[in-house]
Amino acid sequence: MVMMDGSLDAEKIAAYFKGKSILVTGATGFLGKILVEKILRVQPDVRKIYLLVRAIDAESAKQRVEAEVTDAELFCLLREKHGKGGFELFVDEKIVPLAGDVIFENMGLDAPMLEELAKEVDIIVNGAATTNFYERYDVALDVNVMGVRYLCQFAKKCANLKMLLHVSTAFAAGDREGLIMEKPFKKGETLKEGTYLDIDVELHLVGDVKKELLQDGVGSGDHDKTERKAMKELGLQRSRHFGWSNTYVFTKAMGEMLLGQLHGAIPVVILRPSIITSIFRDPVPGWMQGTRTIDTIIIGYAKQNLSCFLADLELTMDVIPGDMVANAMMAAMVAHSGEEGAEVMYHTTSSLRNPAPYGVLYESGRRHFYENPRLGKDGRVIPTKEMHFFKTIASFHLYMLVKYKLPLEILHLVNLLLCGLFSQLYEDLNRKYKFVVHLVDVYGPFAFFRGW
Repeated sequence: MVMMDGSLDAEKIAAYFKGKSILVTGATGFLGKILVEKILRVQPDVRKIYLLVRAIDAESAKQRVEAEVTDAELFCLLREKHGKGGFELFVDEKIVPLAGDVIFENMGLDAPMLEELAKEVDIIVNGAATTNFYERYDVALDVNVMGVRYLCQFAKKCANLKMLLHVSTAFAAGDREGLIMEKPFKKGETLKEGTYLDIDVELHLVGDVKKELLQDGVGSGDHDKTERKAMKELGLQRSRHFGWSNTYVFTKAMGEMLLGQLHGAIPVVILRPSIITSIFRDPVPGWMQGTRTIDTIIIGYAKQNLSCFLADLELTMDVIPGDMVANAMMAAMVAHSGEEGAEVMYHTTSSLRNPAPYGVLYESGRRHFYENPRLGKDGRVIPTKEMHFFKTIASFHLYMLVKYKLPLEILHLVNLLLCGLFSQLYEDLNRKYKFVVHLVDVYGPFAFFRGW
């Protein structure tokens, strides 16, 4: 990334955002609020930051932005700088909450607001997404695909637009091995030879399946449950038909593809981060929103609820701190601002430059809990145990078969002999067993990802 004089430093990046108006979708998410805070902190003279959030009206949108964005601990340095009253005035001056949703044409905004945005906006950052691996196919298509289409339509109405940055995921590239190039998907391209992806066909397929379910005449309550299950299963089925492992990465890849087709002369950057973790440096080292992917494993181990896990400790754990991703977003916007027709992709990952194997995470966690043992409710030390790791999905399934499935089948047989005495117990345990197997089926490929 270079400017006219061949350099791009922090000062020049910050200066770029002076007087700019930015539309951000997905600002209530972890990465979105890190980006908003960073821009406000390094460039207080940014003109406006419009935040599109799901809300019924303007007042609800404002309340949601306050509760989920600016009230976060993340904004502590800005509060210290401006003081309590000053911070609120600063936020009111710079941030404009918008009640809308990317799943609707014109983002659900009224004509006067659309007209104002089209005149004012210099940069669009699309961070809105559903990240559920096992999402309903219709919901994932609405947010991760149609949301891109509607944003592109709006972007073409913007008189002064200099850049559209789209946040995707590194795993949209699929379960590949070795060096993965920063190469956008072409129209119809898939990961499985002999297949062609037509997004309109996928949209029609969803509509057809829903119509069939309605024609089956299931009761309203049962229909909702049946439709939800059918849409989730359809998402996984279509993902795997084209070579992707789950609905999330599949629809994010479709979003990239659609953006490539529709952006026209608008400069576009697609950013593909890997697993985003807590903040590394500023404004609050270690800050995290909720429990994210890696944290779930650490918490499970800390509570000694997780005795085994699916991972090869020698494989690289590709994670990237949230503040580094936000920095990369800002640098990419500056580097490609105004490049008519550009479509550039960046993998914001760590596996090539600074690889860390899963073994580092495990050893660090084990050492920490040995040195800082947890205490139970009774005040006694909870002993730290070793965790067993399965290097293949097949070995995990074998373990589950011997440890759980066979005892379940014995319980099932006993239940039949005793006229259903243990029916409830069997159903509960069998449901839990199927849930774990399903989780491994959906998430397993990520544990053994060998790309970099």
